[in-house]
Amino acid sequence: MTSEPTRPNESTKASGSTKASEPSEFTKPRGFVGSLNCAIEGILWAVKTQRHMLFHLLAAILVLVGALFLRLTLHEFALLALAITLVLFAELVNTAIEVTVDLVSPDFHPLAQRAKDVAAGAVLLASVGAMVLGYLALSRFFFVAEVSVTHDFMRTTGNVAVISVVIVVLLVVLIKARVGRGTPLHGGMPSGHAGIAFSIATSVAFAEVGLLVILLAWLLAGLVAQSRVLLGVHSFTEIVAGSLLGILTTLVMHLMFH
Repeated sequence: MTSEPTRPNESTKASGSTKASEPSEFTKPRGFVGSLNCAIEGILWAVKTQRHMLFHLLAAILVLVGALFLRLTLHEFALLALAITLVLFAELVNTAIEVTVDLVSPDFHPLAQRAKDVAAGAVLLASVGAMVLGYLALSRFFFVAEVSVTHDFMRTTGNVAVISVVIVVLLVVLIKARVGRGTPLHGGMPSGHAGIAFSIATSVAFAEVGLLVILLAWLLAGLVAQSRVLLGVHSFTEIVAGSLLGILTTLVMHLMFH
């Protein structure tokens, strides 16, 4: 999933003049069987050369075995199958883009790096979507049956909290993209760490927990924000902006839908 800068391919340069005289190892597939063989060869090559593809396949095997142990229903298993397919498909597309970029631009080029970054971002987005699908598939193990099948299932405190955090993250990405300062995980306006921490703390205040737990959650959020300032990653203004973004966004979500 992680993109790497394109590097010069010395072997390609050295053999560039002899390619025309050498017979091609690859031929155009003939018929359905030939196309199917090419597709399988592509998957096998990706598994052999891409470490993340191997990890995704191993994770898929564990998920499928776990689904049998948990006795999932047809719809729950369909969500897990969709999640697995989504991640594997994104990883294959990412690999194809990386190989194409290396072919077109063997030397380092900023646009080549951007293409790889965007492709890797697609895999990350697919992985997050797979986590959401997995959560929905296994929701009955986290909630009582009466709650998990009602129309108000997504409006429970926990689900509103999760959606609020996702919205805060998306808002942070949008604002950082417009401001153009810092990196996604280091610096910039506003602080994503502070936004997420105070979003969770705000959701805890709406949960049926004691006052002590609520105070501890807010204390933990404050410590997260303070650590970003002490490390020199964010300024005080960026911390305050991220904290207010997390608090206000989560507060509006709970007041509207909880």
